[in-house]
Amino acid sequence: MKKIVLPFVFIALLATLISCATLLSESVYPVTITSDPSDAKITVTDSNKNIVFQGKTPAEVNLKAGNGFFKKASYTIRFEKKGYKDSVYTLTSTLDGWYFGNLLSGNIVIGMLIIDPITGAMWQLDPHVSMKLSK
Repeated sequence: MKKIVLPFVFIALLATLISCATLLSESVYPVTITSDPSDAKITVTDSNKNIVFQGKTPAEVNLKAGNGFFKKASYTIRFEKKGYKDSVYTLTSTLDGWYFGNLLSGNIVIGMLIIDPITGAMWQLDPHVSMKLSK
């Protein structure tokens, strides 16, 4: 009887340590950055003014959605191209819908208040940023 019950107890215990957003979502997102016209120089900085990416459009950049315990990430994307005005776009993470799955699973304390905030999976980033440059 112990051989049958023990695996189920282990699975039930493991289920209490699992959180919805961490399992079903991501904490780092690939963000595609484009511009019109293309071939613009881009500089991506985080909320601490650290440069996390420099390159030209189009580009794909992997960005963290979280910025610490219960803190969403925010990035500034600067677009520069000769003959065009410099443009700035602010990309800020939003709450991921999977985060609220913890309510349905009953995993409020561990999943909602500990695991998802630590991993940053409670946040999501838009997968595409596009900027039309003006002269």
